[in-house]
Amino acid sequence: MTTHIADHAANAGFQIAPVDAPLGAQVLGFDGSLDARPEQILALKRALLDHHILIFKHQRLDDAAFKRLATSFGSVYAPPADAPVLASSDDGTVPEIVLVSNVDDGVLGNIELPAHSDHHWTPLPSSGSLLYALEVPQAGGDTTWYNLAAAYDSLSESLRERLDRLRLITYNPFLRRKHPLPEGFPLYRRPGIEPLRPFIDHPLVRTHPDSGRKLLYLGARTEVELVGYDPDAGADLIAQLREHILSPRFAYRHRWSVGDIVFWDNQITLHGRDDFDSGERRVLKRISLAGSRPF
Repeated sequence: MTTHIADHAANAGFQIAPVDAPLGAQVLGFDGSLDARPEQILALKRALLDHHILIFKHQRLDDAAFKRLATSFGSVYAPPADAPVLASSDDGTVPEIVLVSNVDDGVLGNIELPAHSDHHWTPLPSSGSLLYALEVPQAGGDTTWYNLAAAYDSLSESLRERLDRLRLITYNPFLRRKHPLPEGFPLYRRPGIEPLRPFIDHPLVRTHPDSGRKLLYLGARTEVELVGYDPDAGADLIAQLREHILSPRFAYRHRWSVGDIVFWDNQITLHGRDDFDSGERRVLKRISLAGSRPF
């Protein structure tokens, strides 16, 4: 990965260096363990809006400092009790700091994770997350982010106009695990499959609430259904859009190092993870931030 310093965050005491990719920038000279000044928080918010993911290297934060940094950008995400998400307990609550680890009672293990937007199936999906690396494997476990606005912009005008009118149900994968099908995890709900409840529909083409950019609001392998659309035609359209979104030309791949914090805008990106050797340790902590109803 190559970088070049693009600008200095005026009066903030750090620099923003875009990475050589369609999204992402490193934040140089920022110490997340210290109380951030107002001008620093504002500069970071501006940088996130511009670059969609921010990478902080060589950080050393305890849980209190990590939460203090994260909540400078919003409240901690809390899902509805009837819509389970990653790390949900039986009563529907989620820890403020989620241990994403294959050891020490963490979640997600060492498996590959297809590209997704967190909490997509809830009424108010999270606006973003900060993920902090404490231990990383020698190989594998890389995370790749995809720029959903760039993917939308590259479509033909006629296809964009067609997609702008559609709404999409993204079914809850944690509910599907509780109600498995003989054929496994479907990528598109057909009429013969009982819909998972509760569910909600969001625009297939979402408008970012701060920048106004339009984007394809669609995960890579979640169970979905276009509202009021022929099932065969809908499944074909979704498959084509997924292939388009996952093109390397929209992607940034991050090789984790201990001390990395990556802050991403969950409203305009997908992220997925490579698998890694189960005999190695991978320990990260995640804080997700509250969001708003997609429009």
